[in-house]
Amino acid sequence: MYLDLFRLKELPFRLSPDPQFLYLSKHHSRAKAYMESTIWFTDGFVVITGEIGSGKTTLIESFLRELDREVVVAQINQTQITPIGFLQGLLVQFGFSPFKMNKAELLSTVNSFLIEQYAAGRKVVLVIDEAQNLSNRVLEEVRLLSGVETTKDKTLRIILAGQPELNDKLDAPEMRQLAQRIRLRFHLTPLSKEDTTAYVLHRLEVAGSGGRAIFTDAALALLYRYTGGVPRLINTLCDTSMMSAYAIDKDTVDEAEVKTAIEELQWVEYAGRTNRMPRTEMVVPVLRSVHADAVLGRLLVATDGRTIGDKPLKIGRLLVGRTPENDLQIDSQYVSRHHCQVTVALEGVVIEDLNSTNGIVCRGRRVRRQLLNDGDVIVIGRHTLTYVDERPGTLRHVADSTAGDQSPTGSQETLAGAAETGNGPH
Repeated sequence: MYLDLFRLKELPFRLSPDPQFLYLSKHHSRAKAYMESTIWFTDGFVVITGEIGSGKTTLIESFLRELDREVVVAQINQTQITPIGFLQGLLVQFGFSPFKMNKAELLSTVNSFLIEQYAAGRKVVLVIDEAQNLSNRVLEEVRLLSGVETTKDKTLRIILAGQPELNDKLDAPEMRQLAQRIRLRFHLTPLSKEDTTAYVLHRLEVAGSGGRAIFTDAALALLYRYTGGVPRLINTLCDTSMMSAYAIDKDTVDEAEVKTAIEELQWVEYAGRTNRMPRTEMVVPVLRSVHADAVLGRLLVATDGRTIGDKPLKIGRLLVGRTPENDLQIDSQYVSRHHCQVTVALEGVVIEDLNSTNGIVCRGRRVRRQLLNDGDVIVIGRHTLTYVDERPGTLRHVADSTAGDQSPTGSQETLAGAAETGNGPH
């Protein structure tokens, strides 16, 4: 192979998911943060979608690798299964031998296991990859499992990952009850042109390039035109291009080698062979509403009595923290990496502490969750967030009239329950 020619320690563009080579673009970082949120919340249920080869599986492997030992994980990748097969596969992941159990025994064993783990202080996460292949009957089993709870909390966190068709399946009328349990959906889009270059350089660096320029700028530009920023396609074209350079004993890859690889692969430009969505971030909020794009309020960010930022609030979830992948970044040593989240719905706005070190203070006391009123000031370290309610009268009327409905984000009663205060963990 070409390792010696390019002075690399290992193959940089293998197609198998390897967390060691994971490049976290801003979008990938946020998708991973949303996966992590399932650990913070007892009712965590997140859906991650993306095109084939967008990096979903690699993200999952990276997420699982970083979990604490106290987290019990069930990972299901074979999704063309029956409900019985699904429950059996789940129990196998938990260490059982369930193949002689009937369905009632399977369900009883799963429920008992989840409650036992909760009582022992352990968190249980179910990760299902390629979830677009799940039948409606299996998705119904997933919904029922998501409802297993004690008197206080849910016992199972769930992450569904799949191709964009998964959203179509979840939006079907017969899946309404399941869709209502989902806290967040995130669509993982392809890499930008700049991120494509950074992705290639990152994988080469991990493989041992030592900063050497193996791909020329012209080669990288052509790579993006033919891959559209899809990681799996980038890997395929980069590897084939390096093989083309190896065939002529050349230790750099120029536009000519990429063209040779394109001819061998018989590819056309990415824009000419796909009608998939363009590269725009698509966080699909849990609440379905004609007012989904409306600005319902603002957070005014201030420090030392001086306003330094103004963040509009739309329906969905907004992460606040120190690092760039957050929706609202507060670069301060007193702010945790993922400090808190703000959930916006027609019924109101709730702020929740994400097990931060210094916590959040509202109305003079540290809170874990708080339903915000217009003018509330939230203290985060040396910064303050002032909530301004900008819901017009028509939206307030909709919120009042649907308060008793089981909307996907929860009813007014659910939001009120989310506002339970208390001393958050340090």
